Amino acid sequence: MQPYELIVIGSGPGGQRAAIQGAKAGKRVAMIEKQSAIGGVCINTGTIPSKTMREAVLHLSGFYSKNFYGANRGAAATITMADVIFRIQRVVENEVGVTQDQLKRNGVDVIHGTGKFLDAHHLRVENGNGFAEFESDYIVIATGTKPAANPKVPINGRNIIDSDQILSMPQIPRTLIVVGGGVIGVEYACMFATLGVRVIIVEKRPRLLEFADTEMVEALSYQMRDHRATMRLNEEVESVEGLPDGKVAANLVSKKRINADALLYAVGRQGNVERLDLAAAGIAADNRGRITVDADFRTTQPHIFAVGDVIGFPSLASVSMEQGRIAAARAFGLQVQTDPESYPYGIYTIPQISFIGKTEEQLTDADVPYEVGVAYYREIARGQIAGHTDGRLKLLFHRETLELLGVHIFGENAAELLHIGQAVFKLKGKITYFIDTVFNYPTLAECYKTAAFNGLNRLT
Repeated sequence: MQPYELIVIGSGPGGQRAAIQGAKAGKRVAMIEKQSAIGGVCINTGTIPSKTMREAVLHLSGFYSKNFYGANRGAAATITMADVIFRIQRVVENEVGVTQDQLKRNGVDVIHGTGKFLDAHHLRVENGNGFAEFESDYIVIATGTKPAANPKVPINGRNIIDSDQILSMPQIPRTLIVVGGGVIGVEYACMFATLGVRVIIVEKRPRLLEFADTEMVEALSYQMRDHRATMRLNEEVESVEGLPDGKVAANLVSKKRINADALLYAVGRQGNVERLDLAAAGIAADNRGRITVDADFRTTQPHIFAVGDVIGFPSLASVSMEQGRIAAARAFGLQVQTDPESYPYGIYTIPQISFIGKTEEQLTDADVPYEVGVAYYREIARGQIAGHTDGRLKLLFHRETLELLGVHIFGENAAELLHIGQAVFKLKGKITYFIDTVFNYPTLAECYKTAAFNGLNRLT
């Protein structure tokens, strides 16, 4: 039985950072990965493929050139899945290689196979060559999630698919039903709508992306409708069936029936825990496979940690990385700091939504006296140059102290642009910082100055 000081189960973002943090602390570290390629869902079927697909869609469709050159918006007739997949494969191969090199440089042993607990300190890893057993002082569970199954939706991997099967679609459909108005569903809905696909979103809640700022979601919804996407809100799918002509039908609880060429089921994800035998380690997961942890990411067993999507919200790759780093540091008594209140959110719709801090609804509920400053991309020279005229940036700040309380951006490059506001927010800076700062010209960063002026003008 091989002893380690830290064993990490799963090679996604959280697992990678946990393993590398442990290695940098001088510990002997092993990583268990059941797939032949490392990187988990993030690199192989989730974050990296979906964001690469988005870039391919924008490039191939000429989306941001249409205002200047009249690019054909019926792009699905000429763009194929092979065109999109080509770029994705190149990026995924590169990211897998980079991750392998990083783990190797840091001396992390990668063990391929399916791991399960024998008890709270011992694991068995099984693969095609047999099995081996390992012992560790500390263990980090970073097994991620998989799409939630629904007996009402007969996934077939061809025209009724989940979010991990996008690349298995043989061709771009002319019409697509997207079940689920969360991050994954809305991101893919935007991509296909940009390709000219007639998209119908079915969401049982009254709005998309409930955790995001209402104004930004309304702006996104307007843009999606402008690209001929239809939203069936307050609606729920009762059953899905394949039709004899190769199409798909979604029957709604309201007795409506929607037909399309394909259907993407994107309602929830389930923790990858069923093969871990958590009970042998004295740990339990809820009915969605999520493991409960404390503020240091410890489970009910103090030496076993869990990080990433397997512990639930917010299920962001960036946050998973930080959770992995913190968990390994806590295990070995390293003094590191983190601030969950300053974690940014990036939603890769078209255009993007990104934010940090409080929303207007949250500030109102907390009786915080706040004011709003807004800038529109169309007012900024860089927005006109790049064709990004649909965006906006909103600053929320305290009316009396002028402290920055939230930044909300809708528009292309929002996830990059947000980090300027993040720095000021984390340092508890005032909105006047943006007034007194010179930004490169022409850049979208100028939105901060314009929004700050707009907000201060409202005070007078």
